[in-house]
Amino acid sequence: MNKRIWTLCLLMMPFWLGAQEAGDTRFKGFDKAVPTKANKQLQAFVYFYQQNVAMNMAPENDFLKGQIVGRLFGANTTTTSNKFTALYAEQRAIPFFIYSPSIFDGKATLRASFEIDWTWGDVAYGTGGNFGSAISADQVNLQTQNLEVEFVPAKYWTINVGLQRMFDTPHDLYRTFFEKFTTTGYRLAFFGTDGVGISVRRQSDRHKLKAGFYKLYENNVELNDDVTLFELNSQYNVAPKWNVGASVYWVKDNSSGKGGVSILGQGYASPLTAYNGAFRFPIGADPYHSDVVWLGTYFARNEEMMLDRFFLSGFLNYNLGSIRQKPTGSENYSKKTKIGGLAANLRAGYRYGQTTGDAVIADMIFTSGDNNGVADGKYSGVITSNTWGSPGGIFIGHGGYLLFPHGNVVNRFVAAVTDISNIGYGVTGGTINLHKDLIPNKLHSKIGGAGGFSVIAPNGGGNFMGWEVNAKLGYDFGAFLTVEAHGAYMGLGNFYDSKLTNGNVDTRPVNPWLGFVCLKWLMF
Repeated sequence: MNKRIWTLCLLMMPFWLGAQEAGDTRFKGFDKAVPTKANKQLQAFVYFYQQNVAMNMAPENDFLKGQIVGRLFGANTTTTSNKFTALYAEQRAIPFFIYSPSIFDGKATLRASFEIDWTWGDVAYGTGGNFGSAISADQVNLQTQNLEVEFVPAKYWTINVGLQRMFDTPHDLYRTFFEKFTTTGYRLAFFGTDGVGISVRRQSDRHKLKAGFYKLYENNVELNDDVTLFELNSQYNVAPKWNVGASVYWVKDNSSGKGGVSILGQGYASPLTAYNGAFRFPIGADPYHSDVVWLGTYFARNEEMMLDRFFLSGFLNYNLGSIRQKPTGSENYSKKTKIGGLAANLRAGYRYGQTTGDAVIADMIFTSGDNNGVADGKYSGVITSNTWGSPGGIFIGHGGYLLFPHGNVVNRFVAAVTDISNIGYGVTGGTINLHKDLIPNKLHSKIGGAGGFSVIAPNGGGNFMGWEVNAKLGYDFGAFLTVEAHGAYMGLGNFYDSKLTNGNVDTRPVNPWLGFVCLKWLMF
């Protein structure tokens, strides 16, 4: 018996040696050399984010312990207290795969990105996104973020088909750093999510053009009950430092609220709007058809902050349209609610040092409000894609944390103003931030502040929403590998004396605060 075993070992020895030397092309298996380099037709990137958080904000509804999106003291039941401190850790990984077959010479590319989120120790052995790190894990929690094909039919031109980024800027969605989307164009305040459709772009040195068609909701395929978005966005480089653009966005909503996010639904009268901090239209349950158009213009000077020391950007965007309802017993869509609201933004800064981390930046936002809902047949506030998605519009590039939302989040995206409409009351406010690289391109720091007023005061409350102070310290261990510490405190104003805005309590809530330490790593 021992003799047979030794004979078998001797016969297998060449295969073991070949396996150990697989990286050397001198050793061949099945008459083929083992390649020494990876197949560059397929590329993979992974963004990893992990944070440990302490804060005095939490939802009162036990079912919302996983993913919380929307306005503080809003329909997501988030509140503040001196009686508890929420302590938790959460984690995110976004793997991104790019396949560009050499047979097409770079003119056809498939992209796929996924999202895996959880709070440490939440649940296990289940199905559903944003969970899966309790003991034993084994959760089915992979969420598809993007799955699209890009074609390059001619120089400067690209066509993207499928589930893709649906951002309100003209820049190339997959060849631009995310930070640029948050500081140019409309800064994701109106459309900053993912959607399925077709987009066509022309990207040259002087001109950027983007046209798109997206199906937000299909509902019944045989009926005219869809929600569809059309976009046309164009930017010109009118001088070496100046870019100017204009756009038209149009949402055609014939859904009457069909479909939507989980039990919240979607559309003008849905609970989703109150959850997101958008305006909820009191229009009842009658079927509706609607059209909303956003007409806008924007500009930017010295976008990269390095052509000289001053930089500037801003936008104006006016949304208009109507909701036409069919009253009970009527054959026509005869009841009409008009829409008309303005949003404006101005961001200005000065780079006093050698890096973009040495700058002082002021950021201001204004949105119109409505003082009587739709009692006069018109809503004069702003509408964003938070009416249809969660979240849809994310205004996060301003440096605030609590008054306006911050982008360093996984499962909890909560702030005083998460939708720029401010639940229809409108807002006038802004932030100011002083950035300093203590070690150039290595050790970063920031101190900042924010303040805001509602354009319309809620019943029982005032216009002052509050003030905020915040700070950040970050260290780069290497390329795209950073550890950061953040902290923020907000003093609530008399806006929150109203039961309509403070979670239906008799007194002004406790001031919110938060602190967190995070790790960011983009692997490629």
